[in-house]
Amino acid sequence: MGKVTGFLEIDRQDRKYRPASDRIRHYREFVIPPSEPALREQAARCMDCGIPFCHNGCPVNNQIPDWNDLVYNGDWETALANLHSTNNFPEFTGRICPAPCEASCTLNLIDAPVTIKSIECAIIDHGWEKGLVQPQPPAVKTGRRVAIIGSGPAGLAAAQQLARAGHDVHVYEKNARPGGLLRYGIPDFKLEKRHIDRRIEQMRAEGVNFHCNVHVGVDVTIDEILSDHDAVILAGGSEKPRDLQAPGRELDGVHFAMEFLPQQNRRVSGENTGGKPILATGKHVVVIGGGDTGSDCIGTSVRQGALSVTQLEIMPQPPVKENKLLTWPDWPMKLRTSSSHEEGSERAFSVSTTGFTGENGVVKAVKCVRVGPDFKPIPGTEFELKADLVLLAMGFVQPVHEGMLDSLGVAYDPRGNVAADVISYKTSKEKVFAAGDMRRGQSLVVWAIREGRQCARAVDQYLMGHSDLPR
Repeated sequence: MGKVTGFLEIDRQDRKYRPASDRIRHYREFVIPPSEPALREQAARCMDCGIPFCHNGCPVNNQIPDWNDLVYNGDWETALANLHSTNNFPEFTGRICPAPCEASCTLNLIDAPVTIKSIECAIIDHGWEKGLVQPQPPAVKTGRRVAIIGSGPAGLAAAQQLARAGHDVHVYEKNARPGGLLRYGIPDFKLEKRHIDRRIEQMRAEGVNFHCNVHVGVDVTIDEILSDHDAVILAGGSEKPRDLQAPGRELDGVHFAMEFLPQQNRRVSGENTGGKPILATGKHVVVIGGGDTGSDCIGTSVRQGALSVTQLEIMPQPPVKENKLLTWPDWPMKLRTSSSHEEGSERAFSVSTTGFTGENGVVKAVKCVRVGPDFKPIPGTEFELKADLVLLAMGFVQPVHEGMLDSLGVAYDPRGNVAADVISYKTSKEKVFAAGDMRRGQSLVVWAIREGRQCARAVDQYLMGHSDLPR
């Protein structure tokens, strides 16, 4: 805990954003970090709540009260070591995690949780700034060779853990640079890619080998990977998007979000975008889907100079404030307004898309109808929205089966994910493991890191008969 009476004396003060009028002109991060005295004061608010329910909310099991107390007392180096003991990449989670820990904080009962996410981010940023984050190469090599397919957060976490355990780790990434969804899905204004790059350099110094532009199942067969390695981890993510089968879906200008977002990330980084450019510049944009991916589409469209942006959600509008006695300490369903929403967009709830209309093969409007709580159309509520670009951001249903997975012949669970439990992480195929979205379906970065770490321990135990890696 922090100061005994801190939560009584100090009000919650979280990070601030730069003005929307400024930040929409670039793709850099726009969060204003607090000063060190302000952070120590906020850490002082961590109370002696007996049972730290923030642990209940944190998938990677961060020891939150411990490093809050260390920050309060100015021991940043020990705080960093504590944070790294559970989380390989706190600079990622400190920026893009939705902070279920704060929802579970005892002080959230009065809508004033400890600013856990901001403190976490400050600890790791301080560590990088002071040169405290250094490579940790293994003292002894095991001679075992592990392949990890996919370099998203699950693959990276597993790779770092296994390399530190002394294994020869090879990460295969189909794109030009490592990072997976972190690099190609999340916009730079939420996560600048320099944070990924310096982790990759640390991991290379620890012995991790990255093989980019290698699409397993296309450029190299899965059988070749299996024959060359003692264990294989499938960490490719859940990449099959949920489609919208409606009249006019084939019109030019109707795209999946993950056709649109990676292009802009590649532009920012100077990569070749490949294919026909998908741009919102000077267009009326309609985003279908109310989640984080939809929000990212809004922020990117605004920065590209869209004339208007409208987000459609088939679910009813959730309450602005949750019933704490009913939901706490679990993650509540409530109306969430992201920084992108604040930059200029309209939102419509309880709306179903029934089709698209166009001219000369190009989309011009979205046909909609309002729905009731049972999602059935309400007669007489049909309407159209002008649209020059439609972005489908309705989530992801499963990993891509065609190619590597079908060739491997691995078993799937009822939802189409690769079947594996959370103890052994073994698939139905000998020496093949699965972790992250590939195994659990689309989820949070923080869950991917957790599964990558736990899978690494399972693989280490499989190879060596025992493991000292944390679970």
